[in-house]
Amino acid sequence: MKYTQLGRTGLKVSRLVLGTMNFGPQTDEPTSHGILDAALDAGLNFVDTANVYGWGENKGRTEEIIGTWFAQGGGRREKTVLATKVYASMSREGETWPNEDRLSALNIRRAVEASLKRLQTDHIDVYQFHHIDRRTPFEEIWQAVDVLIQQGKILYAGSSNFPGYKIAQANETAARRGMVGLVSEQCLYNLAERRAEMEVIPAAQEYGLGVIPWSPLHGGLLGGVIKKEVEGGRRASGRSADALANSSVRAQVQAYEDLLDKHGLEPGETALAWLLTRPGVTGPIVGPRTAEQLDSALRALELELGEEVLAGLDEIFPGPGPSPEAFAW
Repeated sequence: MKYTQLGRTGLKVSRLVLGTMNFGPQTDEPTSHGILDAALDAGLNFVDTANVYGWGENKGRTEEIIGTWFAQGGGRREKTVLATKVYASMSREGETWPNEDRLSALNIRRAVEASLKRLQTDHIDVYQFHHIDRRTPFEEIWQAVDVLIQQGKILYAGSSNFPGYKIAQANETAARRGMVGLVSEQCLYNLAERRAEMEVIPAAQEYGLGVIPWSPLHGGLLGGVIKKEVEGGRRASGRSADALANSSVRAQVQAYEDLLDKHGLEPGETALAWLLTRPGVTGPIVGPRTAEQLDSALRALELELGEEVLAGLDEIFPGPGPSPEAFAW
């Protein structure tokens, strides 16, 4: 396994992040535990979740699955860098109550306590804001975070889905309080979706945040979806099916698969390996539903993409260019 520092911190994390969103809704508890064990055995030490995962009437279920895994002992918790998130409402349908969502000091305090209980641990390593809160000032957010750090319940704070200006605003406010501020940003970033290169990634680099891309295969679009249709009759579904309905997108994806076929490369592994070459990226989040999918993701760590492949990928999926030149001069 390859490791790197998380942004400007001294925290060492694996260059792949194990995403757990499928644990519960799509992957049962025993299989989820097997994937977690296999990841840890491979040296993958960074596990990401969120309080809302499990969804619907099962919000919190994913954290519970991780908690029962930690409870098995064997150094599982000690070897894991644990990240979870707060923002979305944890109310059940028809039971909505004020202060059970967003980033008020009250909700942050309650959400941390609830996550710690579900996760069966005494602290969270990286506590992430799942979305910006347009109603709560960062002064209040950092006050709540400072208390939790002093109590030893969280160690670092990170963001997710923040625009560049909010990363700057958050960290400037933290600096005035003498705090470390955000140390990571989880953002949508992959070959087919490169808008993060405009503002989010430059802001993260400027303030020393590690970039953690989510949806590295863009909902399966970059995982060889057309080839799977042709060879196995397995048709795309969900977001990738919607995207392929656009003829220009389908042509783009076909060109991508043709390029990789020419070089004997697997699409999903290549999409992950490409992210590992990008400036500022700590590691992409992989969300395997099976042990086989985890094995495929791990192979991406050993994949070195040549200049011809990288140039071809840039030609098929051109980035927006630097900011502000991409939209100004």
